[in-house]
Amino acid sequence: MAEQSFDLVVLGGGTGGYVAAIRAAQLGLSVAIVEKDKLGGTCLHRGCIPSKALLRSAELFADVKNGENYGVSAEKVSFHLEHAMARKQSIVEKLHRGVEFLMKKNRVEVIRGYGRLMGPSIFSPQAGAVRVENGEESQILTPRFTLIATGSSPRALPGLPFDGKLVLSSDDALQFERLPNSILIVGGGAIGVEWASMLSDFGVQVTLLEFLPRLLPQEDEEVSREVEKILKKRGVAVQTGAKVIPDSFRKQNDGMEIQYDLDGQQISIQADCMMVAVGRSANVDNLGIEATEIEIQRGVIQVDEHYRTREHNIFAIGDVIGGLQLAHVAAHEGIHAVETMAGLHTHPLVYRNIARCTYSRPEVASVGWTESEAKEAGYQLKIGKFPFSSIGKALVHGEAEGFVKMIADRETDDLLGVHIVGPHATDLISEAGLALFVNASAWEIGNMIHPHPTLSETLGEAALAVDGLALHM
Repeated sequence: MAEQSFDLVVLGGGTGGYVAAIRAAQLGLSVAIVEKDKLGGTCLHRGCIPSKALLRSAELFADVKNGENYGVSAEKVSFHLEHAMARKQSIVEKLHRGVEFLMKKNRVEVIRGYGRLMGPSIFSPQAGAVRVENGEESQILTPRFTLIATGSSPRALPGLPFDGKLVLSSDDALQFERLPNSILIVGGGAIGVEWASMLSDFGVQVTLLEFLPRLLPQEDEEVSREVEKILKKRGVAVQTGAKVIPDSFRKQNDGMEIQYDLDGQQISIQADCMMVAVGRSANVDNLGIEATEIEIQRGVIQVDEHYRTREHNIFAIGDVIGGLQLAHVAAHEGIHAVETMAGLHTHPLVYRNIARCTYSRPEVASVGWTESEAKEAGYQLKIGKFPFSSIGKALVHGEAEGFVKMIADRETDDLLGVHIVGPHATDLISEAGLALFVNASAWEIGNMIHPHPTLSETLGEAALAVDGLALHM
């Protein structure tokens, strides 16, 4: 059996894993990534990139259909799913080649196969060695450090497994060969809202069910209400406070039927298919964790503020540790972990200051405290709000729904949170993220000169509105 030694072995070549590997290589460590599939992981192949490519197709289709508003006439406007899917795949493949190039550039060895942790053995006196299996072949890797970055998978409803035909995960939906006429989406978080927006733009009849009292429950309540209002205006049937009853699922000749409970009343709904978007489960099974001292609680690996597990040489990052299951979070957790391994002085990530994004139409982005969270934490607040409908660039682009909401501490003027629902919110939020990172005040954002005409003016006006000084409202 072949044996190789490295300073670091990374289990999983997704965003968190390959970014960590690059940073480790920059620091002079010898690095290997063990990956059973393609580099790039869920984000590149089954999540962020492919879904956003399709969302762009949906956005463009909606714009073309509304072209008359801009003086542009187009006859026989139609959507061709196969072309959108081909474009999506070409983007994924180009980025995949880019990641493979980065591994070669940084001399990171990519080992194909399924990796499992080993306990103390003849190969290593401490846990952390990795056995890699690829078909009938296997090898042993003996690193100084091991990083678990195996990601997560879509979570099914109990008793209602995915079948890829009538009960779909978001992974399955990315492989549509034809669009359904109607779809039920269970789960009103970021994934469910994105798919509801996209499929509605494609002309699919969409019903969106959420168990909690509002869509996007992690966002500010005013943002949730705005998103629900806009989706309903576009024809999406939204029902919150709805608990799906898996046992009621029935196949039909032309689709499926299921019931949900709403205030004690059972309501039936029919659709061609249903997509379940109720969260993701950490990929912790079959990793050999039982051979180590690593602790798992509530389905995720427990780590300290530097991502070290109970085994001092084994770290874990990304979706497998829970928290914010976002690609950019996993990447920076990976950077932090390998810098800790290298003995650098590291500061724990402040998760509240990391931007969260939803790529629906309109987009949603936020950073910091929501209004209710800040109040519960005991802050005395002052709040500024400014609509995109008062901004020239938004009107020029024909995307004037939504607003920017800025929350500040009344006593110190410190910025506490920024929430955006509207055009290009996911791009605009970085200014707010930087402001929180450098501990800026709303006054400083408001007095920074924002160029005109731009969407960023909305941030400046919302910041001025915190003190009642907005100029264009």
